[in-house]
Amino acid sequence: MIEVKNVTKKYGKFVAVDDISFEIKEGEIVGLLGPNGAGKSTTMNMLTGFIEQTSGEIIIDGYDMLKKPKKAKKEIGYMPEGVPLYADLTVKEFVKYMAEIKGIDKKERKEKVEKIIEQTGLKDVENKLTRNLSRGYKQRVSMAGALVGEPKILILDEPTVGLDPKQITEIRKLIKELGKTHTVILSSHILSEVSQICNKVIIINKGKIVAIDTPENLESKVSSNNSVYVTVEDTENKMEQIKEKIPQIETLKLIKTNEDGTKQYEITSKEDEDLRKILFSELAKENITIFEMKKVDFSLEDAFMKLIEGGKQ
Repeated sequence: MIEVKNVTKKYGKFVAVDDISFEIKEGEIVGLLGPNGAGKSTTMNMLTGFIEQTSGEIIIDGYDMLKKPKKAKKEIGYMPEGVPLYADLTVKEFVKYMAEIKGIDKKERKEKVEKIIEQTGLKDVENKLTRNLSRGYKQRVSMAGALVGEPKILILDEPTVGLDPKQITEIRKLIKELGKTHTVILSSHILSEVSQICNKVIIINKGKIVAIDTPENLESKVSSNNSVYVTVEDTENKMEQIKEKIPQIETLKLIKTNEDGTKQYEITSKEDEDLRKILFSELAKENITIFEMKKVDFSLEDAFMKLIEGGKQ
């Protein structure tokens, strides 16, 4: 569906995107992640054909973006960040205008506009001016504009930014529904959102791709069995000497002291070994009461941070 082959984008001597390659298959919902200045927006702009790559190939549904830009762009619906709408148009007028721009046949235009308005949940506000809508409805109108022309691919730039929790839930639900009939690429700074919506993640940093995988696989790659959180009552401050008594411990770090006087530690073993049995035994011998013990769970946020800080792909 989408092939990016050795694509580089330079602005003078500055390399914004550096020799990246990836594929996105039909029907996938893909999250494009990266810190500010990583090359994420540049990549999305090249995928939409808004800017041209310096070198490499971008193939959209079999069409080279540089050689056959009209055919390639016809397959893409783009929802830009910031929700740029025409404030003096009603919702229906805006969607009709987008249909005119995209060359939808006059005979089919009315029916297709109505269908998109229904699909995006805008029927109740179709006669309101876009400037009078809530941010959530404005996002829906922008998405409706992207859906005009029945593109196979939707590219959504920060689709939930600025929304309240209820609106975020509604937009996520809409994206999941659209993912049943479209290939979707979305960028987001909300990593939990990407984890919930996307079945593939592409992480880019300093212009280079550092990971392409499912959210679940990325989480498992940074997780391990050798870290545990332990909350203890240690009135005699013996925890500091536990490292000497248990040679398998590599690090012992105080995380926080709770209001009730208990302390939480993160303990990591030298090998990929579950420390819980050893800790239960040794802490009991030292008269240290365990209130809670659990293995450290890693999230997509943890994977993201480790990868952009120089972890292996």
